[in-house]
Amino acid sequence: MEFSDHIKTANVEDVELRQPLHPPSRGTLCITGHHLLFSEREEGSSQQVLLLLRNIDAIEKSVENLLGYSGFLSKAAHSDRMSASSGTITIKCKDLRVLQLDIPGMEQCLNIAHSIETLSSLDRVSEMYPFFFRPNDPSLQDQWGLSTPEKHYAEMEELHKRWRLSSVNKSYSVCPSYPPAVIVPKCIDDETLKNSAKFRQGGRFPVLCYYHRKNGMVIMRSSQPLTGANRKRCKEDELLLQAVIEDSDKGFIIDTRSSQQVQQARMTGGGFESKSCYNCWKRLHRQMERGKPLQESLIKLVEACGDESHNVDRWLSKLENSKWLSHVQTALSTAGLLAECVERDGHSALVHGYEGTDCTLLVCTLAQLIMDPSCRTLEGFLALLDREWLQAGHSFQQRCAHSAFSHARLQQESPIFLLLLDCVWQIWRQFPLALGFSEALLLRLANEVYASDYGTFLCNSDQERCALGVKDRTRCLFRALLRPAERDYYSNPLYEPTELAIWPSVHPQSLQLWQGFFLRWTQQARHLEAVQEEIRNLVNEWARMTQR
Repeated sequence: MEFSDHIKTANVEDVELRQPLHPPSRGTLCITGHHLLFSEREEGSSQQVLLLLRNIDAIEKSVENLLGYSGFLSKAAHSDRMSASSGTITIKCKDLRVLQLDIPGMEQCLNIAHSIETLSSLDRVSEMYPFFFRPNDPSLQDQWGLSTPEKHYAEMEELHKRWRLSSVNKSYSVCPSYPPAVIVPKCIDDETLKNSAKFRQGGRFPVLCYYHRKNGMVIMRSSQPLTGANRKRCKEDELLLQAVIEDSDKGFIIDTRSSQQVQQARMTGGGFESKSCYNCWKRLHRQMERGKPLQESLIKLVEACGDESHNVDRWLSKLENSKWLSHVQTALSTAGLLAECVERDGHSALVHGYEGTDCTLLVCTLAQLIMDPSCRTLEGFLALLDREWLQAGHSFQQRCAHSAFSHARLQQESPIFLLLLDCVWQIWRQFPLALGFSEALLLRLANEVYASDYGTFLCNSDQERCALGVKDRTRCLFRALLRPAERDYYSNPLYEPTELAIWPSVHPQSLQLWQGFFLRWTQQARHLEAVQEEIRNLVNEWARMTQR
């Protein structure tokens, strides 16, 4: 079916648009297969609003009869009624904007609403806008991604003595959510890896994600072992983990589930690494919410931020009930624990929960940001996201199908990536000189993960992106962000590199609501944005003067 088949009314004149931080305006509304375009018609004004339909989370419509007809109507009277009525469409976006369109004519209003509902929820990847987006910059046409396991391994020469690059997953047959190449202990052959994969949920056997240059310790990640109620064992899995710590006295397993959740998982086929089988590993439990509880937390927080009652007690109560800052605190404290195991105590660690594609990636990413200065530059941070989220198999399409406004029943949505960005913002706020990128980058990523011109966040795994031609037929967001103009805008002008680890405080008094995101469409946030831009300009001007 063509996009045009979903569009009964392509454009409407005399539409009034109301949007945050702008006065109401009148103009022409157009709808295409991927965009909603509003063009203001006021004399001397050329303002346009272009909204990607994929950015729409929910719409609400209401129609009003202006003639007051009642009872039986002839065809002519019905036509008069339809044309003499008006309708209002409220559009709630995934970036938390709320727009309102007042459209003359009931029929036109209903047609536009139907088109928006249909076109904003198309789920075939090949129909999404990144496959049609063609930027002018030719440098974006041939390059996709910033990091590969091969490149990561080549850059870490210290690894080569004890670790190797395995192509055991080259056809995605061992683990559909892993990349074709993974880094594993040199003394472990591919057959052992295959057997370990059969013992781990989704085939996600332990692989290396970080090597700490200071002391040679590593962070591994995986999914839960399938020990089940009968406490099954896998000699190959035990051998693999023993090879990780080699001659060390012990390693740590950071399990992102509570002890009770672990026991429940064992009754349904999952489980944990028992002390008797993995006697050199010490298990630490740190329960982290994911899935539905996390999505509901976001919904409650956004509802609280939209409350216009101006009642302080009500606001504080709603903020606390959302539990969002508690999730931020838990994520940062768990990442801090992992970093302590590696950096301070000098032990290697394995991280997993259930599937190992949500909280596991969150904790591993934050720990690397805490310990590794190379991950704190603009390019280093984007490469970290590429490696730890895209290649590691986070299900972006499922997790980011809806944001906080959708009326659809929750399925697999979960704002785990948004939680990561919030945690990074907390670190950025506590260490304003230590990160080479700005808050603007985090806000851009928060937008792009839900609706984008680029193909970076499409699909649920590297395998899907290859199978559906995403890497061949779309452009890479990370490459676009590193172009000279964008690099200047998203860089932190106050950045001063440090080789030291940065340890964020997780005390309640140290954590704040991310106003730049959750209150971004308020006047207060815009004033703050203007101040930050002025500071950026002053710092850049000072830098230019000192270089003369």
